[in-house]
Amino acid sequence: MRTSIVSLRPPAARLLLALTAGVLVTLGMTVSLGVSGAWAEDSDGIAGAPAANGGVDQSRSRFSYQVEPGQTLQDEYLVQNTGTTVQTVTVYATDAFNAEDGSFALLEGGAVAVDAGHWITFDNGTNSMQVALDPGSQRVLPFTMTTPIDASPGDHSGGMIVSALSPAGQVSVDRRVGIRLYVRVKGLLQPGLTISSIESSYQPSINPFAGETTMKMSLSNTGNVSLSADTVAQVRGFFGIPLSGLVDQQIPEMLPGTSRVVTIVVPGVGPWVYLNPRVSLAATIDDDALNAGVLPSGARSSDLFVVPWAFLLLVLVVGGTWLAARSSRKRNSAQAAAWIDYTEAEARRKAREEEVLVG
Repeated sequence: MRTSIVSLRPPAARLLLALTAGVLVTLGMTVSLGVSGAWAEDSDGIAGAPAANGGVDQSRSRFSYQVEPGQTLQDEYLVQNTGTTVQTVTVYATDAFNAEDGSFALLEGGAVAVDAGHWITFDNGTNSMQVALDPGSQRVLPFTMTTPIDASPGDHSGGMIVSALSPAGQVSVDRRVGIRLYVRVKGLLQPGLTISSIESSYQPSINPFAGETTMKMSLSNTGNVSLSADTVAQVRGFFGIPLSGLVDQQIPEMLPGTSRVVTIVVPGVGPWVYLNPRVSLAATIDDDALNAGVLPSGARSSDLFVVPWAFLLLVLVVGGTWLAARSSRKRNSAQAAAWIDYTEAEARRKAREEEVLVG
């Protein structure tokens, strides 16, 4: 049986200069990668990084290329055994995709790469090879990337993986780390990120002014460039009057052709009958990504009609209290008037009786 693990312990001190998170989601389904420094490291003993001049290329956190269709180029991948025992590691290239949570992920080990990962070949003529490493040793692996002559313009994504199998009882544990691979094929770039739909709902609160408006929007990367986004949401009312504060939310990188449902919650909204939830979007790219030209932006809103039950209940309570008080005052006034009439009548009756006795 074979499984995989995620190592979350701090990296070795000698690798802190340029660390990138490159860890695997359990059960070998995907490899999720970070974006910070040059190294991708597993604290149990394997690491990998872009190489230059026989060592780590500290200037790169990813393999990123801009090429013509049919172009071939060479590069190097440095792998290291940071553990205390001899390890045989498998180094391979594969394709990327967006996981359900929106993160950048890589295909599982047994999946066949058909895009950027398929374009990589090592000295053995394939896109994977095995390397035996002594404790503390490292090796630079040259590789060739060949872009197909019919490759479509735009971004193609993948990753370079270092994998090590270790026995753990009755199972083999697959520890993997990876570096992102981005290939931009020259041609007509069409950055496109749109809000294809938006749905809104309102959740009231005991405090009438503390309700929440939830927006669910469908985002689609309709272009051929990998894009992230910054979104700003707000709820407005009649005549565009703001009914809430601004809520900022960042959208992780979306690969070309992918879609995602994003939920934004705007707090502190009263049930003002008519609500106009609105979200604006501005596409962005990573700081170390290739320039994609003018990036798209847009906005989308929806109409929401809310019955202000809390206010209606408050009106009913206040109105009922006022009516009850008014009715009580009327009853009290009537009773007081009746009592006065009664006492006056009694006084007159007693006066007449006294006159009869005197006469």
